[in-house]
Amino acid sequence: MFVGAVFLPLLGSIIAGLFGRLIGDRAAQWATVICMALAAFCGLSSFAQVAWGHAPATVEIVTWLDVGGLQFSWALRYDTLSVVMVGMVTLASTMIHLYSVGYMSHDATIPRFFSYLSLFTFMMLMLVTADNLVQLFFGWEGIGLASYLLIGYWYEKESANRAAMKAFIVNRVGDLFFMLGMALTFWTFGSVEFGTIFQGIEAAQQVTFAGYPVLEVIALLLFLGAMGKSAQIGLHTWLPDAMEGPTPVSALIHAATLVTAGVFLMARMSPVIEYAPNVLGFITVIGATTALFAASVGMVQNDIKRVIAYSTCSQLGYMFFAIGVGAYQAAVFHLFTHAFFKALLFLSAGSVIHAMSDEQDIRKMGGIWKKIPITYAMFWIGSLALAGVPYFAGYYSKDFVLEAAFAGHGWTAKYAFICGILAAFLTAFYSWRLIIMTFHGKPRADHHTMEHVHESPAVMLIPLFVLALGALFTGAYFAEDFVGHHWQAFWNGSIVNAPHNHIMHDAHEVPGWVPVAPTIVGVLGIALAYLCYMFVPSIPGKVAAAVPGLYRFLLNKWYFDELYDRIFVQPARRLAQVLWKTGDVKIIDGMPNGAARLTVQASGRMVRLQSGRVANYAFAMIIGLVLFVSIFLFGVGR
Repeated sequence: MFVGAVFLPLLGSIIAGLFGRLIGDRAAQWATVICMALAAFCGLSSFAQVAWGHAPATVEIVTWLDVGGLQFSWALRYDTLSVVMVGMVTLASTMIHLYSVGYMSHDATIPRFFSYLSLFTFMMLMLVTADNLVQLFFGWEGIGLASYLLIGYWYEKESANRAAMKAFIVNRVGDLFFMLGMALTFWTFGSVEFGTIFQGIEAAQQVTFAGYPVLEVIALLLFLGAMGKSAQIGLHTWLPDAMEGPTPVSALIHAATLVTAGVFLMARMSPVIEYAPNVLGFITVIGATTALFAASVGMVQNDIKRVIAYSTCSQLGYMFFAIGVGAYQAAVFHLFTHAFFKALLFLSAGSVIHAMSDEQDIRKMGGIWKKIPITYAMFWIGSLALAGVPYFAGYYSKDFVLEAAFAGHGWTAKYAFICGILAAFLTAFYSWRLIIMTFHGKPRADHHTMEHVHESPAVMLIPLFVLALGALFTGAYFAEDFVGHHWQAFWNGSIVNAPHNHIMHDAHEVPGWVPVAPTIVGVLGIALAYLCYMFVPSIPGKVAAAVPGLYRFLLNKWYFDELYDRIFVQPARRLAQVLWKTGDVKIIDGMPNGAARLTVQASGRMVRLQSGRVANYAFAMIIGLVLFVSIFLFGVGR
């Protein structure tokens, strides 16, 4: 069961990738879907056994490395934190695979797509079941590779190739810090296995590195690594461009796999991070700033998938500032509920794109809700959960994150609470802006497109229904276990809170207005969206005209891409030009080529001496003999 949950997706990937042409598109599709369904069954069974049955286990597969003092196994670590991720990843990925059967039905290379999709899932499962940092890093790099392949899946498009390269390169920046953190962890604890690391925390509190507490340095390096994968401000620029991949890829990246890896790493390493208070404050500020930044940018985007992408970035900010205040359980809870409603939103957006003949600009939509009522209803459910409307999944997880921030200590926690409340208002606003502009008003598409608007087939709608159930009920059903009064028994030591950390208790003791505040600002955001885009649609244009600088600032995503282009890309391009024209052409090519030309010229002259005439050869021999005798006589005379 434990092995099947992880390796069945790999089996599906191999079948589709190596034998897809032999067995055909349809068989390749259903082979991967069946493998994923079996993996989901194993994953959910593992969740029941480990999380509810309180029976953690470690399955050792093989000794991976045994060199000197470095020894570790390739093992599957099944504790509560792992099985929460395994259950969520396998179920969400199964729904995305099933949806893809309909969405990618007209693609030219179906087996390749499904092979990549299953490989992506396998790598994420390797990451979340890792028993040591090296195995986790294997999965970490694996999802980076798979994301590159999937974002650039339509490699005929130059924009897709650029987006894939951008995601790969930006993530390598974070990965450098991850590797440094991993090396420092081995230097400190003499091991990369989680069990040994966590047992050595007390002794490591007295160790310093370069004059700083070593646990602070390790926590900082690992968080900088997590910033790349989880698209925190500064290393977030790849995330919106990742929308160049097919919509199921966007759903898998944003809901269940790539971007949640950083949050999982922080939760897994909670015993270390707990003793790095300065880094926790830094994490809080970065997370809170990301939540507000991404929500502000999401207000003005016009691509249906980019709006949802910035929403993901914002929600990841919530997860990280929950980690920053020490509420790791709340971060994982929000990660868990977010997977369902964000996958629902992306797949619903894909259904809209499918209905609108691949149109993604919401300014060219409108007036279609009656033609695709099921997709419309699914969009509402996902948006209600995202906005944190009471009794939907996001209401329970997001509200507890904000309550934890309010209960946290220091100015960073208060900053996080303020940013979180503002982001909640903006989230509700841009969610209903998206709904209204996509589904309501007069049709803005051309007549030909509107004639062909139709509801998606059942194979695409069934996953939406399953994910909608998650968006509706996972918050209420799991709140008591994840963050309620049973949280200690449920997590069973898989997430560690230090003795000085009382945040899980304090979050339940906040003033009565705090839990109500997110709902109030959410309702206000929804009301403002209706006012601006349905009742008085001239308001957005007037506001943009009144503050054009602010509008351009948000539309251009705070100018991060332009800033990085000026600081990094252009200097690197100029340096490359110098190295090419001077270093490569003149020095590297010039010197060998120059020597080659001299050799050719010299050989050409020597060839002229080989005339084939005996008289010339005899004359040359006589000259040589005269020179030899002269030199000999000159030497004897001296």
